[in-house]
Amino acid sequence: MDTLSLILIIIGALNWGLIGLFQLDLVAAIFGGMSGVISRIIYTLVGLAGLWGITILMRRDSIHHGEHEGSGE
Repeated sequence: MDTLSLILIIIGALNWGLIGLFQLDLVAAIFGGMSGVISRIIYTLVGLAGLWGITILMRRDSIHHGEHEGSGE
């Protein structure tokens, strides 16, 4: 699940980069506009992946904090 989420987060970030640099929404261009069903599904999956990314970050932080507490630092 983590890997799939990271892939979707990267796709979303690249798409936003293209929008910012070239005003090109690649997802919309490929899948039939922003209001197209497939585009909306992809946007939703990218958004859910972003939420899952928060859990990845929290798990990573808890692991790092646990290592420091146990090492006596």
